Amino acid sequence: MTASHPQAPPGANGSVWTYAGMPALGLLSVFGFSGYAALLSVAPLWAVRGGADAAGSGLVNGVLLAATVATQFGVPALLRRFGHGPVIAVGVVLLGAASPLYLLSDDLLPVLALSAVRGAGFGILTVTGSAVAAHLVPAHRRGAAIGAYGLAVAVPNLLLLPLSVAIADRWGFAWVFALGALPLVATPFAFAVARALGPLDRVAERAPRLDRAGVVAIARPTGMLFAVTMAGGGLLTFAPQIVRSGTGSALVLLVLGVGTAGCRWGAGHLSDRYGAQRFLAPLLLVGALGLATCAWGASRGGDLGLLVAGAALVGIAYGALQNLTLVVAFEQVDPAHIPVASAGWNIGFDGGTAAGAVLVGAIATGAGFSAGLLVLAAVCVAALVLTVPRR
Repeated sequence: MTASHPQAPPGANGSVWTYAGMPALGLLSVFGFSGYAALLSVAPLWAVRGGADAAGSGLVNGVLLAATVATQFGVPALLRRFGHGPVIAVGVVLLGAASPLYLLSDDLLPVLALSAVRGAGFGILTVTGSAVAAHLVPAHRRGAAIGAYGLAVAVPNLLLLPLSVAIADRWGFAWVFALGALPLVATPFAFAVARALGPLDRVAERAPRLDRAGVVAIARPTGMLFAVTMAGGGLLTFAPQIVRSGTGSALVLLVLGVGTAGCRWGAGHLSDRYGAQRFLAPLLLVGALGLATCAWGASRGGDLGLLVAGAALVGIAYGALQNLTLVVAFEQVDPAHIPVASAGWNIGFDGGTAAGAVLVGAIATGAGFSAGLLVLAAVCVAALVLTVPRR
């Protein structure tokens, strides 16, 4: 099947939101990711309330994202068989319907089981969302479209990551688990997105398998993403335990979220104008510096000033590299393989987030959170080797 290319609507040079399907994608992303963001820091705290230690609470998001990654491998095949509408609808139902069920038990095993169900839904949502953003606009607007999609994804993270901890602390966990059901509201937008795609709904139906060179090309930006999302996973999971104050941890998460949202959006315009490659190495170093600053704050008993400063630096790297590495990944493949590139990128994103949560939790159990954050900083520095372009 030959892919068609979206035609620029009036005013499209100014805003990618004027392209057909982009508003529906934005609403799908806001409601869908609300279910993810509301529970990312709260579900581990729910497990701690049930008696889990740092390693056990780290497993909550580790299992969530392991299920996410396992599902992401199969999403391109599901899209070829069923199309975007039904697949995305199943994803948001799995993600949203499981959330209120946490109230049945705070024991670790039931919490992990529900996290796995939510992870499967989240895996579908992530792969389809980033691929749709690339399909709905011409290639020369792709950075801006990915930035706009990233902004829609970041809004619930920006609001609910800090607020969910404060809500659970002040009014109880039940309110947060109700917010976690918001993906159910996104179900109609799944089919609206599929209608906007038109022939591109099944763009990969007859595409040949991606060759080895294509896989290697996608792996380079995915590896960089893996490194920086380990940083995000560690901070998002353990900020409430490092700061030990609901208000303080909310501030750290808010600063991280603002940096992530702004830089994920802004990086898209920079990549369309200047190219993504030149920004990769400096951003990895910014992320490493931010993690080292957070480690310093953790070693000083949860110093809020240092943790806020470190979170700001991590947010810059975390947000901008999400956009730029996705742009680089899509540049390596033809349109028919964009769902495959999206799956690979999202596997790196969620695999890195899970690895960061599990690694910091395991290290913190024996050596403290400061040591865990320093290890993540070293991972960002090691990833610099991946910024060297292939010849």
